[in-house]
Amino acid sequence: MIKRELYMKRIRPFIGSDLIKVMTGIRRCGKSVMLELIKEELIESGVKPAQFISINFEDLSFSHLQTAQSLHDEITSRAKEIGGKVYLFFDEIQEVKDWEKCINSFRVSLDCDIYITGSNAKLLSGELATYLGGRYVEFVIYPFSFGEFIELYHPINPDVSIQQCFQKYLITGGMPYLANIRYADDPSKQYLHDLFNSVQLKDIVKRNKIRDVDLLERIIAYVIANVGTPFSANSLAKFLKSEQRTVAPETILNYIKYCCDAYLFYQVKRVDLQGKQILSTNEKYYIADHGIREAVYGGNMRDINLILENIVYLELLRRGYKVTVGKKGEKEIDFVCDKHGEKIYVQVTYLLASEDTIKREFGAYDTIRDNFPKYVVSLDEFDMSRNGIKHQNIRDFLLAEEWI
Repeated sequence: MIKRELYMKRIRPFIGSDLIKVMTGIRRCGKSVMLELIKEELIESGVKPAQFISINFEDLSFSHLQTAQSLHDEITSRAKEIGGKVYLFFDEIQEVKDWEKCINSFRVSLDCDIYITGSNAKLLSGELATYLGGRYVEFVIYPFSFGEFIELYHPINPDVSIQQCFQKYLITGGMPYLANIRYADDPSKQYLHDLFNSVQLKDIVKRNKIRDVDLLERIIAYVIANVGTPFSANSLAKFLKSEQRTVAPETILNYIKYCCDAYLFYQVKRVDLQGKQILSTNEKYYIADHGIREAVYGGNMRDINLILENIVYLELLRRGYKVTVGKKGEKEIDFVCDKHGEKIYVQVTYLLASEDTIKREFGAYDTIRDNFPKYVVSLDEFDMSRNGIKHQNIRDFLLAEEWI
């Protein structure tokens, strides 16, 4: 079990506080492991394991606790037996009907420290916000970064170079469980395919009561094939019409929103850097884990430009940046990243193989006049930095402690 310090250092200041700690992210990205890491830290600080109450709501033995009242009665009774402060760990809480009510009740009536996980972004919308008004902190957990992947892959294959590690990462992605099957090709592919089916069925179809599963599958396949390319619901509607499927653009956008709620996709808006307004069309979508794309659709090496973009985008999110695509006149910047007013700009390309490519990638910054760091990242081994714009090999960029 690796320590996932990137997340722990954000969670640590809230351990022991009365705020509810909420961890969300795609199914199987390592949220349950985060709960175990938190328990370890609590034990090290002197808390006794007898003070923990842990429930995973995907475990059938807890299926009788899937209503707010039954869960409330069970926890209240167990807390009385424990006496003193209790630490509550609820995994996949969205399986409990009206869970917000009992979580709020525990917060008010028990001496407790609460940690919950869920696989849906809507976990914290509407209802929860009403019941808990500012009483929670949310942490989005992502699949393994390249750095975390190396930590697990290298002990399994100690002779591989960092270049070979990255080639493996391009294909298998960062889902934590793959380390348990030693990143073997066929079992990894099978696992990721089954995981994708599980997300599609449990977190998208069942949760949103989708009847037209065939349409959903076609839309998902289209987005997966076209990660990182400008998306138009109208164009997709026309394409589906040519395949004898009439569908309104609004329906397509609703279905994609359900996928984003399940953390399968992330939407990136385009922003006009001149007028600072968000552009309403041609947003881009990236997939939560590029290994899932390889298992379901294939072609990661063929579409390596898009996959490198996907990997960099997820790394920017992991590090807490808000990310948009920047447009200024005819030029577009892959990622404009903001964290507490500090900006960085990032262009991603496969190789700076020709003078034209170099001009295009570095030239994207021609009209950006501020002094925030500007990067071009690629698989080139040589440093081609120029005009104050930093060029970096993508592996070095992903493994850098910080970007300056």
